[in-house]
Amino acid sequence: MSQNQKIGIVVVGLLVLYGIFASAGGSGPLARLTDPGWIMAAAGIVFLALPIHEFAHAATAVALGDPTPKLQGRYTLNPLVHIDPMGAILIFLVGFGWAKPVQWNPRNITIDLRLGAILVAIAGPLSNLALAAFSLMLLGLGILPEALGESFLGFFAYINVLLFVFNLIPIPPLDGSHVLFALLPGDTFRLRAQLSQFGFMLLFGVIFLAPGVIQTPTNLIMNWLITIFL
Repeated sequence: MSQNQKIGIVVVGLLVLYGIFASAGGSGPLARLTDPGWIMAAAGIVFLALPIHEFAHAATAVALGDPTPKLQGRYTLNPLVHIDPMGAILIFLVGFGWAKPVQWNPRNITIDLRLGAILVAIAGPLSNLALAAFSLMLLGLGILPEALGESFLGFFAYINVLLFVFNLIPIPPLDGSHVLFALLPGDTFRLRAQLSQFGFMLLFGVIFLAPGVIQTPTNLIMNWLITIFL
């Protein structure tokens, strides 16, 4: 097991502990496991939003000339291809997680390498933002019963916005780091290596020591979408 994998397991364990203690008063994420709307929203994230996120990466890479996602069987919306068990469990427990990352070869793309890397990286988070907007639009149309609709679609929209913001953090292995690396000069290999080596620890620091970095933009974007669609 690599050092990054060990750190990742520690971080996941701490996230689960956070969910347990935050739920002790009956208002944290684990307390929502009795809410049908939360369960439906979490299932929607695992079986719809995360697969679409990864497919967006794959489709963008393929559109730019790289066949790697197709060759690896990732050019599909089949959720079973994309689901990562640990990331899926965390979605239900604490409200965010991940899927299996799509691999692609930047040498195969037919446009500028930096631009291609940025487009592939942001395609995933943008799909989450689009899903959040779509779910709030459905909520505004009143298609589902009011109580279930507000719970399910509201949670689904919020988690998608959270994933949008979280994935744009410029720390490996998140999508934002690929945007950062594409914008940095070519002679920053050492910085890239250091960020990649300590990525999980840096993410741990952001999540637990500076949660406002994630929560504040998430709430701002969510409120902005609500003013548009509701």
